[in-house]
Amino acid sequence: MNMIEPYFGITLVLGGARSGKSTFAESLARCHSQRVYIATAERVDDEMAHRIEAHRRQRGADWRTVEAPIDLAEAIRQESTPNICLLVDCLTVWLGNLMHYGREIDTAQDALLDALTEVSGPAILVANEVGLGIVPDNAVARTFRDHAGRLNQAVARLAERVYFVAAGLPVLLKGPA
Repeated sequence: MNMIEPYFGITLVLGGARSGKSTFAESLARCHSQRVYIATAERVDDEMAHRIEAHRRQRGADWRTVEAPIDLAEAIRQESTPNICLLVDCLTVWLGNLMHYGREIDTAQDALLDALTEVSGPAILVANEVGLGIVPDNAVARTFRDHAGRLNQAVARLAERVYFVAAGLPVLLKGPA
């Protein structure tokens, strides 16, 4: 049984790889009777296809999944209603997709932030915190890290609640408990 109360604002859940951030975000979303999982990952190979299917099975049949590897802002606009909790997983993967396909990062980020200001129901966004490690040894990785840091800061400013998850333990950084 979920002991977390439903929350109707924007929530950002940050953490490292395999920190438990997605599991925690899903537990927040389960407080709502209707949920849409907005997936940003693409089936680029067999390993990723296996991961995606495993995540779908783990969530269960009571979630509707929308794939939005590039046009995340439009997916949020289309799916947002007062009665549906949106769970976007993950902003960092979305950023990687934008870079891979040569999209204009600032324009896409601005569109995302605009869409988030228009959501009419609860929205939970998951992102990796990539700035805690060593400085990357190449320009592309440094650019990615810089964009990810700026994206996380912008979404955190907009969010009413921000959590950081480490070792499966969520720590509230911003907002009401």
